[in-house]
This record gives sequence, structure tokens and C-alpha cells, in this order.
Amino acid sequence: MTMVEFAVEESVLRDEPAELPDDERSYHVAARDFSIFYGDAEAVKKVSFGIPAKLVTAIIGPSGCGKSTFLRAINRMNDLIPRCHTTGELRLDGVHVYGPRIDVAALRRRVGMVFQKPNPFPKSIFDNVAYGPRINGLRNRSKLAEIVERSLVKAALWDEVKDRLSQNALGLSGGQQQRLCIARAIAVDPEVLLMDEPTSALDPQSTLRIEDLIGGLRGAYTVIIVTHNMQQAARVSDFTAFLYEGELIEFGVTKQLFTNPEKQQTEDYITGRFG
Repeated sequence: MTMVEFAVEESVLRDEPAELPDDERSYHVAARDFSIFYGDAEAVKKVSFGIPAKLVTAIIGPSGCGKSTFLRAINRMNDLIPRCHTTGELRLDGVHVYGPRIDVAALRRRVGMVFQKPNPFPKSIFDNVAYGPRINGLRNRSKLAEIVERSLVKAALWDEVKDRLSQNALGLSGGQQQRLCIARAIAVDPEVLLMDEPTSALDPQSTLRIEDLIGGLRGAYTVIIVTHNMQQAARVSDFTAFLYEGELIEFGVTKQLFTNPEKQQTEDYITGRFG
């Protein structure tokens, strides 16, 4: 199969040029020989790559390849899993997030998370977005209102809900609920936003809204998205990491990885020969 016969056509790829930084210190998140174990089973195997700041990086690969496991490691969500442990280094702004002096609560304020299925709280739309700032001690109603409006605007939801902020968030559509969850995540002003298959439970129209939203977050946040949808990765990301059976097969500029991959295994996966 030739490159022009790829399942992901070059026409869907981002036109903007992207380059990896020459200086390792420019990476916002960086893994070095980083492994994740569930008991004795090594789910992520000594991966090493750096994720540039304030751009969108996609992680692709077949089911069970370690994509979500790696993503959850960045804000230590894997700590909640018994017998899960790590080796090597995973750094945020040069600081190892599994170091002994790391404040995990502070880390999670810096690294927000949006899950596969929308999970709004059974509260009002306002209270959903204000939840994080309130947990962090903010009680001033006018300041909370400013944060709620700003977050909903960034999540491209404000115009749809501004007249019903007191209504229960569970009454929103699935796509609206996911954008609300994004607003809730960014309300605490994180630096990094993790998205684990954020559109897999949504219809095509809602998926496009979320993809447009991700594009709008570029430049303000470092966005890392796990997706099974290779066309989505091509549309929204600046850089792409391909994982297979826990190993990093290839990482690079999205357009180059999809149209001229360095590894045969990457080409085989993109062309649908396996996975």
C-alpha cells in the first residue's frame, strides 16, 4: 500500500508547521525511560519522549497499548490503582512528578483531566464549574461568577447555557455535558489538560464541536489527547505518539508521522494492516 492510500488522507492534516524544540527544557511534559507496572506486568515500557508546551499532542495505538495508562500517570490518577508503580522519570516543567516531595493535590490542580464519558456532577451548571475554585477556598460569589463565565466561554458553551446556569447539568445533551466537563477542568486554571477519548461517547456533530474546542485551547494549555480515531488525531494535533504493546514506536510532528513515518510498524498501523 502506498502512502497516498493511507486510511488517513493528507488533506485532513493540520497545515500549520510544527517543530519539536531543540532544547529539552522546552518540553512541558517529558518521559525518560518511564515504565508503569500493574504488579509484575509492565503496561508501559521505558518510553522516552517530550511534549511541547501549549500545543496539542495525540497518543494513538490499539486497545491495551498503554495510552490511557500513560495519560493517567501524568497527574498520578494511577495512584488509585492497587499495586501500580513506576520506574524511570516523568517530569512536569523539569520536576519528576513521582518524586518524594510532590504534592499530588497541587499537581492535579496543574494537570486537569477530561474522561471518556461525560461525568457532570448532579448539581447546577454553575456549581459544576465553580466546584474546583470552591474546593480551593474561593467563596466570593462575584469572583466565582467571573470564573464560571470565563470557563464556559473557553469551552464554547456560554451562549448555550448563560440563561440557565441554575438548572441541573444532567439536563444537558451529551456533547454539552462534555464541554461542561472541560469548563470544569479549566476553571482551576491548569497548565496541562488531559483528554482520554473525549469524543468516543458522542455523536459526529458533537465530536466536531469538541475538536473545534480543542483547537481553541491551543496556545493557552498543553493538551494531550488519547484517541483511537486516527483522523481525529490528524485533525487536531500538532504532534503524535504511537504506542504499541506498551512501547513507544514513534513520536513526531503529526503531518510527518501520518504521511512519511519513520517506522514500518507505524505505517502498518496507520494503513490498517493491524490494530
